[in-house]
Amino acid sequence: MHDSAEQAVERAIDTMRSNLSEQLTVDDMARAAMFSKFHFTRIFQRVTGISPGRFLSAIRLQEAKRLLTTTRLNVTDISLRVGYNSVGTFSTRFTRSVGLPPTTYRRMGGFTPRIPTQRPTGQTQGTITGQVTAPARGPAPGLIFLGLFQHRIPEGPPVRCAILESPGAYHFTNVPDGTWYLLCHSVSGDVLRLEQDTMMVATVGPLVVHGRQPLTADAHLKQVSKIDPPVLLALLDSRKAASERQAQRENRSRMYAA
Repeated sequence: MHDSAEQAVERAIDTMRSNLSEQLTVDDMARAAMFSKFHFTRIFQRVTGISPGRFLSAIRLQEAKRLLTTTRLNVTDISLRVGYNSVGTFSTRFTRSVGLPPTTYRRMGGFTPRIPTQRPTGQTQGTITGQVTAPARGPAPGLIFLGLFQHRIPEGPPVRCAILESPGAYHFTNVPDGTWYLLCHSVSGDVLRLEQDTMMVATVGPLVVHGRQPLTADAHLKQVSKIDPPVLLALLDSRKAASERQAQRENRSRMYAA
């Protein structure tokens, strides 16, 4: 009797994580899931929202992020450990996905001072609004990052992004025409880190923006699971973001008092 599709995909992801330095093929993953290559590819895409190869690439870069911030291995050794034979190719893909070169990412402790957005091209007149909610039970989410991305993996600069201090309403304006995914993530605690047991995520899409017709897209945060694609984009230092927000509130209070 076959496992459920999700169990099969989880088994394949375990195989990926255990063999990041190897040149895994879709055939290898399909054997781990105990399905034919073509059936495995279909169910993997259905369960995770992305292809097996793209998922493997994402968890390789996720492991590289971990090694950069928790070890003293040099970039060449890290690239080999996560399956890249060329350190140049690794650095290029890391920079494109994470938003910082590997050495800069390490120097900044895994954080970025700001998250740039893509420069608008063509018409930018759409709006997307909605509510972000969280589970009623469990730890309250920390700062919530929201971004509109071209793909289901949060990597590279979003077209629009925002930070919420708590679940609630968001509003994106001047969204370019196109197909986008709303990707949200939050980590409870003082520092926004990618820790499996404290991280919550939400994905909504595809959202097709065309012209001035507004879209509504609500997102419900849930605890991250094994089948969720990893967040590759370097994250804001939540301590710095919180202090900046506090300074803005104090400035507004002084203005009103005057």
